[in-house]
Amino acid sequence: MAETAKPKAAAKPKAETKSLAPKKPAPAAKTASNSKAVVKASPAKGKTENVTAKVKADMNDFKTKATDGAKAAAEKGKERATEAVGSIGKLIRDSAATIDENVGKQYGDYARGAADAVEGFATKLDAKDVDVIAEDARQFVRKSPALAIGAAAAVGFVLARLFRSGGKDS
Repeated sequence: MAETAKPKAAAKPKAETKSLAPKKPAPAAKTASNSKAVVKASPAKGKTENVTAKVKADMNDFKTKATDGAKAAAEKGKERATEAVGSIGKLIRDSAATIDENVGKQYGDYARGAADAVEGFATKLDAKDVDVIAEDARQFVRKSPALAIGAAAAVGFVLARLFRSGGKDS
């Protein structure tokens, strides 16, 4: 008699033991869910290009406004400086007659020559554009930085003295 093979009974699933602690997902599952969250959170490519273009446009607008404001302030400063230098020239010219009487005609001529030079400088300053003046200043600093630093220090010293004396009087 041949033995007939008895089919083996299917294995019964083991009963899971319930734990009181919550189940922790496997580390691979964490990584997969995090990457999905990142993908979901990042905007579409077209949206980032729009935002980038808007930021660039806003920065260009800001730069233009700042440049225009600085240029307007420089124009106003140039006008005031031209008026001040012109006034100094006129003051020197007006005092030339007094110098003629008190010191001599030769020194009065020196004063008139100085007045001509100062007024000529005021005229040149008035005729130049602010951009040209700024470029001239850059070239001056490049050619002789030590002289530029010395001039800046002298101007700073004079301004400091003016502010100190103005503060004590009031």
